[in-house]
Amino acid sequence: MTLLDATSSTDLATERAERLTTAGQAWSERIAADAANALLTYRVRGTGEGSVATRITAGKHEWVVDEPAALAGDDAAPSPVEYALGALSSCQVVVYRLYAQALGIRLDEVKVDVEGDLDARGLFGIDASVRPGFRDIRITITLEGPEPRERYEELRAAVDAACPVLDLFANATPVSARIA
Repeated sequence: MTLLDATSSTDLATERAERLTTAGQAWSERIAADAANALLTYRVRGTGEGSVATRITAGKHEWVVDEPAALAGDDAAPSPVEYALGALSSCQVVVYRLYAQALGIRLDEVKVDVEGDLDARGLFGIDASVRPGFRDIRITITLEGPEPRERYEELRAAVDAACPVLDLFANATPVSARIA
């Protein structure tokens, strides 16, 4: 059953709580049995298409990444940096749901708006002193539910400490690249 098509908010909340609790317990048991079970490797493949578009394959899922016409693309899909911001937004939503359940905080709705500033002079090699990546990212989290603000601040602190994609943006991550 997919919850993406749920028609009743009560059914959705109940099913979400059951899934989050079950998943949390299962992972806790797996990791307690062997800490190596906590180590996960994700793989995706990007294959160039068209002018500058990329078809991404991740397991059974496929999607296209493209650039707007101003960056030589066909504007057929979001750009890589938009997907990066989308990854941050979606990871935040997941981790808010997980930690709300774990902390017993009722969370009826969560929306995460992310925007980032990028200076194209770095991308195009116009100015070597300009970083090609984001120079600033802002996240606005909108939470709805009956809890007092302090509980949602507690939740935000837990999410900030545990969100993998936020960590990726906030901290240097070793990257190695090689030509095959």
